[in-house]
Amino acid sequence: MVTIEHLGFKYRARGNWIFRDHTLRAEAGEIIAVIGPNGRGKTTLIKSILGLYRALEGKVLCDGTFAYVPQTTEASFPYCARDMVVMGLARQVRAFGSPGRTDYNKADLALAKLGMAGFADRPLNQLSGGQRQLVLIARALVSDAEVMVLDEPATGLDFSNQKTILAVLRELARDDGITILFTTHMPQHAQVIADKVLLMRDVDRYDFGPAAKVLDEANLSTLYGIDIRSLDFDHKGSLHKVLVPVFV
Repeated sequence: MVTIEHLGFKYRARGNWIFRDHTLRAEAGEIIAVIGPNGRGKTTLIKSILGLYRALEGKVLCDGTFAYVPQTTEASFPYCARDMVVMGLARQVRAFGSPGRTDYNKADLALAKLGMAGFADRPLNQLSGGQRQLVLIARALVSDAEVMVLDEPATGLDFSNQKTILAVLRELARDDGITILFTTHMPQHAQVIADKVLLMRDVDRYDFGPAAKVLDEANLSTLYGIDIRSLDFDHKGSLHKVLVPVFV
């Protein structure tokens, strides 16, 4: 579904490489997490995949259409949440046409799926950062894209809404066959839903493979420069693993 081959990017022809020679493949219905410390180039990588930045090396191949969810957005006009979601249907509205009742109903269903039905008429600039993020994900949902790319989708969300986002992404991949590519500073989120992980170590050094293999104590401790432990615990009769940073 999505393949990047030896991708490389820098902002100026004579500048330093942000990343180089990165390769990965995501099949339909797979969830790929991109993990790395601040400044490693996670956002730049996904913007290069989307074509928002022009990669100087390598290529991106995709069999479908992309939907993009940025970290946050500021509305220039006081659009309500429903109108912002309807903008995700722009490709499906005829030229010079206007959204109809069916389009607004679809937007309302997407907002309801993310627990935001009660905020449909609220201006976007009156919502919290976390609530705006949920609206942007709803906007991506209605686009019917085959590939959804999200930049730190859980930013600003409490535990309950983080759980909502992870559950929605897993459902979209499992039930609708959507390929999910997301960046995160929370390896635990990748541990819960990702099939594969891209671990950005340095400009031209990375690990890519099954989440269970890549997300181990040694890899993450080296990546972040602190001790990280993987703990097992029983919850309702099932064995779970959780990654825990050691700050003391």
